[in-house]
Amino acid sequence: MTTALVIGGTSGVGLAVARQLASRGHAVHVAGRNAERLNRATAAIDGDVHGHVLDAADAEAAAALAAKIAPIRHLVITLAGKGGAGPLGDLPLDGLRQAFEEKYWPTVTALQASLAHLSEDASITLVGAVTARAALPGTAGIGSLNAAVEGLVQPLAAELAPIRVNAVSPGYVDTPWWDGLAAGDRSAFFKQAADALPTKRIATAPDVAEAIVLLATNPNITGTVIETDGGARLTA
Repeated sequence: MTTALVIGGTSGVGLAVARQLASRGHAVHVAGRNAERLNRATAAIDGDVHGHVLDAADAEAAAALAAKIAPIRHLVITLAGKGGAGPLGDLPLDGLRQAFEEKYWPTVTALQASLAHLSEDASITLVGAVTARAALPGTAGIGSLNAAVEGLVQPLAAELAPIRVNAVSPGYVDTPWWDGLAAGDRSAFFKQAADALPTKRIATAPDVAEAIVLLATNPNITGTVIETDGGARLTA
């Protein structure tokens, strides 16, 4: 049985990834900062699943966890940063810095801390977003955050070979990331966004998780960013 570590796996896309990997027979270790949410997540997954409270920005704790469960065959990091949206001229830079602290730096920290504990044929899968490449007004800040994450992929795929490094680039996904919007506002926003997409729908967490699992488990894919955005980049 191979070991998978999903960091940020207590809700949304990360939880869907953990569920799908477990259904494929992997021993899945789910890491997250909130113990209560972690317990709910692991209880909702059938299979060989283990929960670990972890702040991915804590290099020592991340290394200790990776060493404990090594060798890791599939490392998936699905952290999110919410700040950085809005016109650049009005953008609160402290919010953008915080977004990097929530997503980019913990991603790099956990990745670096785990390297020594990956198997020789391991995979690393990261999560960016369509804002990294789409010309969407009001996304220069958050787009730079996701571009920074996706920018790790090709250099690391060459540097770490034969370990494979990939990422997914989602568009609109119906996950708790949007919980800050009132239910009615969220529904109205999703309808407007879906109407503008070629697919005419908002993605679900399992939709994006399927792409992540493909990258994690297919031995012939590396240095690749899969766009799973409903065609948002085509309309930007």
